[in-house]
Amino acid sequence: MRIRRLGWAGLEIHAAGATAVIDLFEEVGPMGRFIGPPRGPLPGPSGRGQVSLGLVTHLHADHADPRALARALGPGGIVLGPPRDDDELMPFVGAAFAKLGVEYHAVTLWETVEVGPFSATAVPAVDGFGDPQVSWALSAGDGRILHCGDTMFHGWWWLARERCGPFDAAFLPINGPIVSVPGRQPHSRLPAVMDPRQAAEAAALLQAELAIPIHYDTLENPPAYTQVQRPLETFLAEAEARGVRARALAAGEEVELAAPLIPEPA
Repeated sequence: MRIRRLGWAGLEIHAAGATAVIDLFEEVGPMGRFIGPPRGPLPGPSGRGQVSLGLVTHLHADHADPRALARALGPGGIVLGPPRDDDELMPFVGAAFAKLGVEYHAVTLWETVEVGPFSATAVPAVDGFGDPQVSWALSAGDGRILHCGDTMFHGWWWLARERCGPFDAAFLPINGPIVSVPGRQPHSRLPAVMDPRQAAEAAALLQAELAIPIHYDTLENPPAYTQVQRPLETFLAEAEARGVRARALAAGEEVELAAPLIPEPA
């Protein structure tokens, strides 16, 4: 299994001649009025029109980009994600998939779907605004990863490990943003996504061979969306203190799970 980080929370996974993507995100679009312009690259998959499986953790536009997925999917390619929700507080994307001819399948918790060499299981996750969200346990051959979208900290880490592990790598959000969303009053003073310490703790509970941070730095727009200070540095330090092997991947950088998982120096 060869994995390429696409920026923000996105991944591109290659295995046995097939390609999957998770939380593909290339265009900020109308969401930019709230979240601001991207502050880092959002590269697309290396082979457009060749993706057989698209996974989305939830239907916020920075994790489910219908146009990008429509461009990426090959013939017969499908998208899996949580049930659609009619609450359109933020620029959700529910009906956009159908308009673009993208085959979207809603999954239930712990459901497993096989597509080519990939086996994808929907693992429980918690959204900061009460919208449906899952994490994805994805395996192919001898490789197995967990991708956690932008979940808050929760109590399903042990079950995820027991039912879907062991994991070669866990991809964990770390930016811990304080979010002020129109329509949600009063605003919460607690993070809507895991912060670096919580992400390191989740990695420890998952007992993943390698923890790779996602969902930090690319988007920030105070006071509407304000991440913690120095999320990457803090996460790497917290992971080391917890005995977790961690490594950061730049947008476009790859990791090969068949190779020895030796973290780069912080």
